[in-house]
Amino acid sequence: MAIVNGDTAGESNSAADPLLPWLMEIRNSAEDVYSGKNSGEDLDKLLHDCISTCKEDARYRNDLRFLKIWFLYLEGSEDFERVYREIEENEICIGHSLLYEWFAIFLEVKGLWRRAHFVYQTGLSRKAEPFERLKEAHSLFLQRISKRTKIDGDDAQAAHFETGFVNPWETSILKDLILKIKPQLVKYDGYHASNKVFPGKANLTTLLKSSKIKIIDIGGRKYQIKGCAGQGGFAQVFKAYIDGNPDEVVALKVQKPPFPWEFHMYRQLDCRIPENQRSSFGLAQRMHVYLDYSVLVCNYLSHGTLQDVINSYRVVGKSMEEVLCMYYTIEMLYMLETLHSVGIIHGDFKPDNLLVRYPPQNLTETGFHEKTGPWSNKGLCLVDWGRGIDLSLFPSTTEFNGDCRTSGFRCMEMKEDKPWKFQVDTYGLCVIVHMMLHNDYMKTEKKQSLDGGHINLPITSFKRYWNVDLWKELFTKLLNRETCEDDTETLRNLRKSMEEYVCSDPKLMNKLNELLAKQRISLCSS
Repeated sequence: MAIVNGDTAGESNSAADPLLPWLMEIRNSAEDVYSGKNSGEDLDKLLHDCISTCKEDARYRNDLRFLKIWFLYLEGSEDFERVYREIEENEICIGHSLLYEWFAIFLEVKGLWRRAHFVYQTGLSRKAEPFERLKEAHSLFLQRISKRTKIDGDDAQAAHFETGFVNPWETSILKDLILKIKPQLVKYDGYHASNKVFPGKANLTTLLKSSKIKIIDIGGRKYQIKGCAGQGGFAQVFKAYIDGNPDEVVALKVQKPPFPWEFHMYRQLDCRIPENQRSSFGLAQRMHVYLDYSVLVCNYLSHGTLQDVINSYRVVGKSMEEVLCMYYTIEMLYMLETLHSVGIIHGDFKPDNLLVRYPPQNLTETGFHEKTGPWSNKGLCLVDWGRGIDLSLFPSTTEFNGDCRTSGFRCMEMKEDKPWKFQVDTYGLCVIVHMMLHNDYMKTEKKQSLDGGHINLPITSFKRYWNVDLWKELFTKLLNRETCEDDTETLRNLRKSMEEYVCSDPKLMNKLNELLAKQRISLCSS
């Protein structure tokens, strides 16, 4: 890459343009490297000093000469991803297509094709100018990759790039997305970032093992730890009282390394979900991000999870009654209908991420369809947004190819190495419904359809006295989506069919109220 044009003196003078002397010195040092006069260490130091001196100067934020200096430094760095993150963080030419073209070409040469593809997509989503030039560069990139993969006999890899698949959970992709949203992230209400490690005496991830420290200070508030509410591969969730007050209970999600993405998802839910439905998707009060940990403070619900409800039937060798299954299915359909309609995918839709909420009074047919009255504050609450996908950050044509690797919840497309989008959520819904109906995870098989083709359906048969048509319609439509297009209409129609069935007989509503009351007494007293 030609970093410095030899004819820079006529552009400006050093007094008006402090970058000019740096450019001249860098050019001379680069010529010495290319001619073999020195090893390049002096050039690296010179580039570093220039960047450190000028990166805060707003005059050079959109200066292509300064971008070239960054890239010369990047090319000589072993940790080129860190350098590129700095370019993004300092917003150097982020509106210019050359930023994305140059870095994508650099990655392509290194064989990092998927990463290069995402860089192009990022530039396109930002409408970087000249936009048509960037589109053409991306198109030529796809053609090159297609030829290379076909020469190697890898048609699947070629198809991957031609259709623009992305793994939304890949570490490098998430890092890029967090960089992309950082200007927005730091402005969110309740977001507190520190450039230091967690200052408390306790090791947060081993908090429960400590017999002494049960109160921790985070952001000026004291939290009294009352127990562990959940644990995953990277995070622990603690039940805590604020300032020792049992009436102010929160959930503290402690994660190492720090992970601010989940807080972004919660704030996007605040912005996009209608107010009358917002409480169904979990509420985050604040997040504290340190160099070593992040602590997410959320509202705490004490009634257990849908997994607990399923287990309460399993331990006594029974299955959940059909009307209760249908009640929770309606709730989940409504959740996904709402989420997908505003461009959000949960990505980890399973029963232990669905908290149970009980109505303050008996449910009646009134308000059932509109979710008003007692219906507005009942049912389920979807939490754990660490795998959430914000579709607004991707081009509208993007489809995904990552594997959730959660046993029992890998959608058909993941199993068959096909692209997916909303299916990751709807498959999870089908698995949960199957668990409620049959007390077991779902296994599927291909069965012949009426048109002579084949469709995916659960292996386990439906009981004759169930409303077989409704259940079969749900599994047929959600397990056999041929495209990654918006599924909200399908979800809405399935939900309305079940709502009409539940409301068709007052005995069903009475039975539902009895079951919920019995369930509440059983689970909340255990």
